[in-house]
Amino acid sequence: MSVLDGFALEGQVAVVTGGGGGLGSAGARAFAEAGADVALIARNRAKLEAAAEGVEAAGRRALILEADVTDEAALAAAGETVLREWGRVDILFNNAGITDPRTVLEIDPADFARVQQVNIVGAFLAVRAFAPTMIERKYGRIVNIASIVSARGMANRAAYCASKAGLANFGAACAFEFGPRGVTVNTLAATVIVTDLNRELVRTQPELYDGIVRRTSIGRLGQADDLMGALLFLASPASGFVTGQTLFVDGGYTAG
Repeated sequence: MSVLDGFALEGQVAVVTGGGGGLGSAGARAFAEAGADVALIARNRAKLEAAAEGVEAAGRRALILEADVTDEAALAAAGETVLREWGRVDILFNNAGITDPRTVLEIDPADFARVQQVNIVGAFLAVRAFAPTMIERKYGRIVNIASIVSARGMANRAAYCASKAGLANFGAACAFEFGPRGVTVNTLAATVIVTDLNRELVRTQPELYDGIVRRTSIGRLGQADDLMGALLFLASPASGFVTGQTLFVDGGYTAG
């Protein structure tokens, strides 16, 4: 078998939370191009349908599942639907996330908790919904999406910093539990990725991002495509001896 065969996802099933967003839809399309069918989970049906079109354009099946990642029952039902329709889950991409750009003294406790609920508890609930079938089959890849603030603090992002640092360590804990049962768990820690969600803000308020760009050795913010190679590696058989890791895809931001 060629080493390149280890990166193929032919016949596999991937689940993407936050599947209607910029990173979620890009990841779904990448999985499809590598040969996987993709189940997309999010709350916005119109965005899910657009992401599903990308999967189908790559020649694979798409399954739309409207659910909030903080709703345990909804995620459990989504897991049952995927198994009923396709009989397996090989990959879980925990991509759903939110932020709240306020200072520690400005953000109220309920909003701080909401960020943790979506970013950490949502991933926890998704793992509970989809990991058991991976463990039963003794194969699976779980990839969480974190951030450069998993390792570095940042002003006006306390809730987000706390959630993404917690998510990375949650992934490491899962790696210890699931590794002996054939399931790897890793985290992608991304720099600011320009998507439709923040593109206009990046264009009109560059001062918000200049500090990140100056610290980034490659000298720019990220694009969704910058993450796809690392994502496919961690989601593929090729990464079978890699688990519990946080891979920074940040243009060198955390190198110094």
